[in-house]
Amino acid sequence: MNIKVDSRKIVPGNTFVALRGNKDGHTYVLDAIKNGAARVIVEEGLYDVETLIVKDTRKYLEDYLYENYYNYIKDLKIIGVTGTNGKTTTCYLLHECLNNFGIKTAYIGTIGFYINDKIRELNNTTPDILDLYELLIECKEKECKYVVMEVSSHALSLGRVETIKFDYALFTNLTKDHLDFHKTMDEYKKTKIKLFKKLKDKGKAIINADSQYKNDFLLPGVNNITYGFMSSDYQIIDYNVSKNNSKFLVKNKSTIMAVTTNLIGKHNLYNILSTIAILSDIGIEKEKISKIFESISAPPGRMDKINYKDNTIIIDYAHTPDAVINVLIAVKKLNPNKIITVVGCGGDRDKTKRSEMAIAATNLSNHVVFTSDNPRTEDAKQIIDDMINNLNNNNYEIEINRKKAIIKGIQMLKKNDILMVLGKGHENYQIIGTTKYHFDDKEVVLENI
Repeated sequence: MNIKVDSRKIVPGNTFVALRGNKDGHTYVLDAIKNGAARVIVEEGLYDVETLIVKDTRKYLEDYLYENYYNYIKDLKIIGVTGTNGKTTTCYLLHECLNNFGIKTAYIGTIGFYINDKIRELNNTTPDILDLYELLIECKEKECKYVVMEVSSHALSLGRVETIKFDYALFTNLTKDHLDFHKTMDEYKKTKIKLFKKLKDKGKAIINADSQYKNDFLLPGVNNITYGFMSSDYQIIDYNVSKNNSKFLVKNKSTIMAVTTNLIGKHNLYNILSTIAILSDIGIEKEKISKIFESISAPPGRMDKINYKDNTIIIDYAHTPDAVINVLIAVKKLNPNKIITVVGCGGDRDKTKRSEMAIAATNLSNHVVFTSDNPRTEDAKQIIDDMINNLNNNNYEIEINRKKAIIKGIQMLKKNDILMVLGKGHENYQIIGTTKYHFDDKEVVLENI
C-alpha cells in the first residue's frame, strides 16, 4: 500500500496523509517529504511536492481506502466483538474453533495478530483504519475466510473501523471502564452501540441477554440472537465448575448440548456460549461444537494456571472492577483454603475504578498485596493511595515493586491456596513514566517457584 500516515514508514514515491489526533500529522509533513513522499494530503500548507489540501484528512483517508481496497476485502466474513470484558477470550475461542474446523480464520486484538499462530504484536486492541485495512488485505492474500476482531470503544469513537462492514457483531457486557475517555456510562454505551450499526445487510447481532443494557443493543431491524443464563436463544440451563474443568448444558430451541471445557469461571461460560451461538449460526454441526471445547485453551494471560506444590497460581488480565469480581468469584467456587491476590491499577487511566477494584479484591480475598501496574506518568504510590482511599477492610499490605509483590504472594502460599496475579495478563512489559520496560508476570512466577 503506497499511502502512509506515519512519516517514519514512508519510502520514496509514497503518499503521506497528515492526520490530526493526539499528535498532529502536519508536524511531520517535512519528515515525510525528507523520507521520499512524492505527494502529501493536508488540511493546510503548501510544500515542495504535490500537495492536496482537503477539509478533513481522515475523511479523505477513509474514502480513499474504501474506494481503492474495500472491494478486494469485502468477501471476508468479519466478526466484531465489543464489550468491557471478554472480548479477547471470545475472539480467541472463535479463532481457535474455526481453524480447528478447517475454516481459515484470522484474529486481530489485544494479544496480537494471529492466523493459526501468532504473527506479530499490535499497538492497539483495534488498529487504526490504515493498519486495519493492511491487516485485512493480508488476511485476504493468505486466503482467510473469516476474521475475528476485538472492537474497542476507543476504536469506535475515533473512527478506526469506519467503512468496515461486519457479518456478526457480538456484545459481551458493559461495566465501568474508560470513563477517563468517555466521561459517562451513557456515552460509553452509545459508543459501543455504533458497532451494531455497521452490520452488513444480512449481518447478525449476538447479544448477552443477561446484561442490564441488552435492550439498548437489541436494535430494531437487525437479526438479533441472544445468549445467557436467562431466557435466550442460547441458554445455559445447568452448569458445574471444578478446579480442572467446567461442564454445562446449552438449550437452543428443542435441542440440548452438553459441553465440557478446561476454562473455569462463570464469566468464561458466557464467552463460550457466545462462541457457540456464532459457530451454530455459521452451520457447524452441534456434535462437533459440543466436543471442540475439550481441547481449546484460554488465550495467553487469561486465567493462566500454574501448579505449585499443593497450590495454584493464576495469572489474569482482570483490570476492571467487574473483571476482578468475576475471576475471584470463579476461584472462590474452587474452595481453596486461602485466596491471595496481587493487584494494582494503571496510571493515566480511569481513576474512578481504583477504589472499586480494591474493595472487590479485599472483599473476595483472604489477603491482598497492592502493587504497581503500569503507572505511566503517575506516581505509583499515589495510585495505590487512590485504591485504598475508601477501604474499610484491613486484610492488605502494600509493596510498590511488582516483582517483590509477586514473590511475597508466592511465599504466603501454604496448602490448597490460590494466588491471583491480576491486571497485566499476557503483557510482557511495564510502563513507568514514558518508558516501556520488559516485565512478565508469568516469568516472575516461574523464576520464583
